[in-house]
Amino acid sequence: MAQNDKNGGRGFASMDEEKRRQIASKGGKAAHASGRAHEFTSEEARAAGRKGGQSRRQNNNE
Repeated sequence: MAQNDKNGGRGFASMDEEKRRQIASKGGKAAHASGRAHEFTSEEARAAGRKGGQSRRQNNNE
């Protein structure tokens, strides 16, 4: 991916995709290792899916 001329080639968004993935992966691993990352239980995931589905249906009907 070429550098983004819009922001002068600076920052996370202007990096190539592989470099962004490496940095994001390190952040995720660090969060889990320190216990700060949230891990959904299956019930939390089901509730989130239901909520998203309901919202999607409401938006389609408008």
